[in-house]
Amino acid sequence: MSEWRGKKTWLGWAALALRLLLPSTADCAKPNIVLVMADDQGWGEVGYYGHAVLKTPNLDAMAAAGLRFDRFYAAAPVCSPTRASVLTGRSNHRTGVESHGFALRLQEKTLPEALRAAGYRTGHFGKWHLNGMRGPGVPIQLHDSHHPGNFGFDQWLSVTNYFDRNPILSRQGQFTEFEGDSSEIVVEQALEFISRQASAGVPSFSVIWFGTPHSPFVASEEDRQAFSQLDEASQNHYGELVAMDRSIGTLRRRLRELKIHQNTLIWFCSDNGGLPKITPATVGGLRGFKGSLYEGGLRVPAIIQWPQAIDQPRATSFPASTMDIFPTIAEIVGLPESAMLEPQDGLSLKSLFSHDLSRRTKPIAFSCFGDSAIIDNDFKLLHVGKKQKKYELYDLASDPSETKNLLTERADVADKLEKQLTAWREELSESIAGKDYPEGTVLPGEPEPRQWTAVESYRPYFDAWRDRPEYRSRLKGK
Repeated sequence: MSEWRGKKTWLGWAALALRLLLPSTADCAKPNIVLVMADDQGWGEVGYYGHAVLKTPNLDAMAAAGLRFDRFYAAAPVCSPTRASVLTGRSNHRTGVESHGFALRLQEKTLPEALRAAGYRTGHFGKWHLNGMRGPGVPIQLHDSHHPGNFGFDQWLSVTNYFDRNPILSRQGQFTEFEGDSSEIVVEQALEFISRQASAGVPSFSVIWFGTPHSPFVASEEDRQAFSQLDEASQNHYGELVAMDRSIGTLRRRLRELKIHQNTLIWFCSDNGGLPKITPATVGGLRGFKGSLYEGGLRVPAIIQWPQAIDQPRATSFPASTMDIFPTIAEIVGLPESAMLEPQDGLSLKSLFSHDLSRRTKPIAFSCFGDSAIIDNDFKLLHVGKKQKKYELYDLASDPSETKNLLTERADVADKLEKQLTAWREELSESIAGKDYPEGTVLPGEPEPRQWTAVESYRPYFDAWRDRPEYRSRLKGK
């Protein structure tokens, strides 16, 4: 594994050297790209869908100015797998990220690596959760074999998992404690990075992955005020979303002030469906929550704003997913086919920017927690069950809440989708075994999921962190 890490580092320096030789005029035509992802924000938790108590004026404005997806899917119903899909364009299982807290394999080809080779400066800000660590987020150590820099990010200010107010973040291994709302902090830090690249005339790729509104829910008193009639958890949950929405307003405003907003693509979405036990409900009437392959666990809010390319704002019901992000950006930037590892599960959505598409040509397939599902335009087939798996078929066009199982009534559709899902799972097993890699196998040394409290190099910080609310229960007795 150390040999592979050395190879990745050497390739990164080679790409940097090549980038410095590229003419700056070529870079000017490339859009800046900002990927923004909420943590556990449900499909219904936006103002533009008419939420009962939550107002999101900045997301609403972004949706009104860009391309709003009404059927956008996280690649999985939990966080790490979806994040792996964003960086690779592949289903989470192909990449080694079976569930939350699994590490992304170093053998994967990633979007930041490809963009860095194409002349971009790349930065990651916020939640990472692709280095095999579980538990509340802690700053990532420089010697971590799976820190963001080892996957193509020139600069990173990152934590292992979810994070909240007054976070401790790691800037390239240097721990820094911040004060304030976590969403506003990482947006400000990302804007500093974006501004530097804009001043240098270099296109930037920025990944902003919030810790909001993941538990524990901690909002400022001011941001909770509008929800005083709710229980305490719901007050703080929605208060966090108020601050997150405000940070998106800051991002959009500052891009205008930098005079780069016209040629900056912002892609916003959530990493999985909404949470249960929050009032009002988080999923907008869909079935299921985070952890489920029903719509409430997978369908998430999503918006793309890019004024230079999307000059006719609209909403689309075209089914799309986080696996489409890499292929879309690859077509926009003109990345070589070799930049992406095959098989790819996503497809480019670039043509959707200028006109509506009636049907998706590639189904969207999911695999997590032993369950699987496939969406082919209007129809969705699931293979789910805790004790015994069973098939269920739904027409999402007429029944988005998945109330009527059409398995018997539309046996023709169920049979077709079952065959597609079976073939995909067989292909998936080849990827899991590492057959997609040049080596034909998964190289040894990938870390297993583990709690950071069991990692010896974090032990010196236990006493300093013991009274922090996010760590208190984890460090009790240690």
